[in-house]
Amino acid sequence: MENVKKIFRCISFLLLFIAGTASVYADTVRGTVVDDTGEPLIGATIALKGGSAATASDIDGNYSLQVPDLKTAVLKVSYVGYLPQEIKVNGRSTVDVTLQTNAEQLEEVVVVGYGQQKKASVVGAITQTTGEVLERAAGIHDISAALTGNLPGVVTMQSSGMPGEESAKITIRGASSWNNSDPLVLVDGIERDMNSVDVGSVKSISVLKDASATAVYGVKGANGVILITTKRGEEGRAKIDVSFTATLKSASKLPNKFDSFDALAARNKAVVHELGLMPSSWSYMTPYETLLKYRNPANLEEFERYPNVDWQDYLFKDAAMAYNGAVSISGGTRFVKYFAAIDFVHEGDLFRNFDNHRGYETGFGYNRINARSNLDFQLTKTTIFKVNLSGSNGQKRSTWPNDGSGFNQSNWNDVQVWAGAYNIAPNVFRPVYADGSYGYYPAFSSQVANSADLLANGGAFKTTATRINTDFVLEQNLDFITKGLNFRGMISWDNQFREQGRGVSDLYNGPQYKWIDPATGAVTKKNPTETTSQFDYLPGSKWSTQAGSVSNGNTLRNLNYQLQLNWNREFGVHNVGLTGVWTRQETAVGSMIPMYREDWVFRATYNFADRYFVEYNGAYNGSEKFKKGKRFGFFNSGAIGWRVSQEKFWEGLRDWWEELKIRASYGEIGDDSGGRYLYMDEWGTGGNTSMDITGYDNRSMYTFYYLSKLGNPDAGWEKVKKFNLGIDYAFLNNMFAGSVEIFKDKRDGILINGNDRAMPSYFGQTPPTANLGKAESKGFEVEVRFSKNINRNMRVWANLSMTHAANKIIDRDDPALKPAYQKQAGYVIGQTHSYLDKGFLNSFDDIYGSPSHDVNDASRLPGDYYIVDFNGDGVVDNKDSVPYGYSGTPQNTYNATIGFEWKGFSCFAQFYGVTNVTREVSLVSFGNHIDNVYNIGDWWSGETGTGDILIPRWYSTVSGYSNGTQYLYDGSYVRLKNVELAYTFTNGWIKKLGLSYMKLYLNGNNLWVWSRMPDDRESNFSGGSGSGAYPTMRRFNFGVRFSL
Repeated sequence: MENVKKIFRCISFLLLFIAGTASVYADTVRGTVVDDTGEPLIGATIALKGGSAATASDIDGNYSLQVPDLKTAVLKVSYVGYLPQEIKVNGRSTVDVTLQTNAEQLEEVVVVGYGQQKKASVVGAITQTTGEVLERAAGIHDISAALTGNLPGVVTMQSSGMPGEESAKITIRGASSWNNSDPLVLVDGIERDMNSVDVGSVKSISVLKDASATAVYGVKGANGVILITTKRGEEGRAKIDVSFTATLKSASKLPNKFDSFDALAARNKAVVHELGLMPSSWSYMTPYETLLKYRNPANLEEFERYPNVDWQDYLFKDAAMAYNGAVSISGGTRFVKYFAAIDFVHEGDLFRNFDNHRGYETGFGYNRINARSNLDFQLTKTTIFKVNLSGSNGQKRSTWPNDGSGFNQSNWNDVQVWAGAYNIAPNVFRPVYADGSYGYYPAFSSQVANSADLLANGGAFKTTATRINTDFVLEQNLDFITKGLNFRGMISWDNQFREQGRGVSDLYNGPQYKWIDPATGAVTKKNPTETTSQFDYLPGSKWSTQAGSVSNGNTLRNLNYQLQLNWNREFGVHNVGLTGVWTRQETAVGSMIPMYREDWVFRATYNFADRYFVEYNGAYNGSEKFKKGKRFGFFNSGAIGWRVSQEKFWEGLRDWWEELKIRASYGEIGDDSGGRYLYMDEWGTGGNTSMDITGYDNRSMYTFYYLSKLGNPDAGWEKVKKFNLGIDYAFLNNMFAGSVEIFKDKRDGILINGNDRAMPSYFGQTPPTANLGKAESKGFEVEVRFSKNINRNMRVWANLSMTHAANKIIDRDDPALKPAYQKQAGYVIGQTHSYLDKGFLNSFDDIYGSPSHDVNDASRLPGDYYIVDFNGDGVVDNKDSVPYGYSGTPQNTYNATIGFEWKGFSCFAQFYGVTNVTREVSLVSFGNHIDNVYNIGDWWSGETGTGDILIPRWYSTVSGYSNGTQYLYDGSYVRLKNVELAYTFTNGWIKKLGLSYMKLYLNGNNLWVWSRMPDDRESNFSGGSGSGAYPTMRRFNFGVRFSL
């Protein structure tokens, strides 16, 4: 918190300094800004052209602006969704302005590959959003999470709420390859992590989805491209924007577990169920009188002997705090325009603070500082030099990881710190006993961890990631050669470092552990005495501080060169554009030999009277992964567009149907997603020969060298053919606008890794990687935008969208003799497989009449599932696992954002949902023979023969097929993603404070979810299906945003 105070002291000083230098003008011009229906526009920007004065209209559309001279002043008036105007004052003291609606934003500039285009002329599948839209998700500092639902075709999935690791996995229009489905992310034209950018510094984000839009990015654009453009300064007075958000966050949804009373009662039921099979299980029956002691212990001895621990409540606080503050300054003169920003993020820990009496703090947390400076120097009338400097420093705090290199949510040992919320029984032991001993379970001590111990005595591990990015850009107007010709050159140098291992190592220095047998009251201690002295065990404070070190494997160097030539020229109603780009990228991680990529790209566009559009793109891409002669490939695409609404025959419809554009694109893109140097053989070393008939010690001094993996000189590019058909529309005075897209991708020559090839085990080496795979994906997108002024004070708006994207594997080198239903070809990428259950076996007669299992068949009991013998051979075995449900990536996504504005008041709600997705959540009751029971449905009843799930087994063992599809859930959900209530002050006391506006807002993220899943994770990519992950969060945010 001390760092936060220092930062905001600096911010306050900066604001006072800038405010004190504000210019004062003599004359005042007043007026009202309204739309083309006469309704006032709230927050329209009125600026003095060529000067520093600027203001915003109030809730009645009124404005007042001081200018140096009424006779010469020119006003620039703009408002989002309307055409901007420049108005000469001509000595008037009152100037009223009417802005024309431009709901379709046809004059809006859309960021495309290596350039910009007016939205009216775009023929590719491109969607764009602004930084203001992303800022609606206040409290979310991660751009990937803030994108959810805001861009059709973009699917995001979150799996963890761990501070610093809340990034969502992003796919665009689903996956069409199993090698890699991640899109290319470019920040100001350079491939970078989107976490290197603060949400408040984002001007726009464009998503390129079809061949026409992505072809110019070659090999890395095959899965779509996300273009992030940061803010830049504009000529005028210094403008300071400040924002601060305080967030209260809590766990969204955790598995519902029985307490000790109900868990032991459930165990009694399970014991009775399997008694005929396991008569010895009777010893595990718990009398009712004993059950009561777990809920109502009479004294401390019974409290510790009969534990009833709510582990979720014990480990997690009701809420944790997070903070996000940012300040930016922008403006400029004719010579230099500037934008500078700094932001700070603090994410608190949901775990409770446990005093370990060892003198150090543990737990989780995240702090990050981002800084950015974008400078534009107008060296001459035709020359602009841009310098972009940005950097970030983020520090994650965690317990000491098992491997000593970084906390890994997929490492079983690391995630035991939150196992109590998922896997530890309420009655197995107390987290901490009254004498300071920690609980443990001697029967399964290696499988049943004490999360409280791991959290309190787990050390403190800090990982610090530092990024430094530098761009130098030169833009030269070459009109003296030919009108419309421009040159652009850029060189970028990025460095990323990660220090890890700094903190407190407290491994192999455990406290005293004990367990109290509830049946006898006997106490078992793990360390009764010191090993050497045989005195009573004293844990002491044997931890050590660690200085940390720079991780070689996480040190990134990235050097980019770009040379670009643009020519755009209008000849009457003809508009012609040509773009040529050469790029070269050198990337190295740690001490590796740098990887190289080189691209030669061109684009040609033609526009006739803003009515007919033609575009052709080509890319000559090079990759070092293939041998000489195959390293370069030419890939091209084309697109056409027709604005039907510009035709003469449309004039009769234009009164109510303002815009209709039809566009189509087709092209081919290359991808080199396989490993490096695919054409080369790989050799291994290890082992030696015995020099004697018997014995191992008498071995040769010479080490074997052997061929471990075969290279493939014929390995080449994966090729993706993309087709897209789109329609853009707007009607009823632009009240409704949107688009419809239909797309299909066909990918051929997908690289299949040698380990995934259908080769016999006696082949001898790892088979070569080869272009043997085929897959396709197809679907559609629908977007509807609505905006309506109800009266002069109220506006209602909505954004609705839906995306369907489904894929299918055509060929994946499956073994020829494998059953068709177990091959991957013909099914979706990542298809879920399972043994099918067909109701319950309600009697032994049902069991005898059902197919037998090849293992543990004698352990089946009434109440088990009837498992389908899919191949009909009379036995249920591994040949009966079949495709079930969908993959873990949703095929359908839905978004609905609805809002309204009334004077200075505004509010909105965003709902987001997915369907056609399957997720495995293996919450197995009585795992490791402890009384951990999940409330995930009603058990089978022998009386009615019905139930939601099986009666779990306590001690008997069944086949791995017996659970059927019980742990496979329909992963569909609907969540209230964002809600906001806000009020914007634009007049009165705000003006007296020298502010342009002030916005106060209260909003929430992830406030409600409907789902059949037992927790709120959208995917299992962080943590396993049964071990869980750091809880995902529900957030309540209060913030303020103002401008000087």
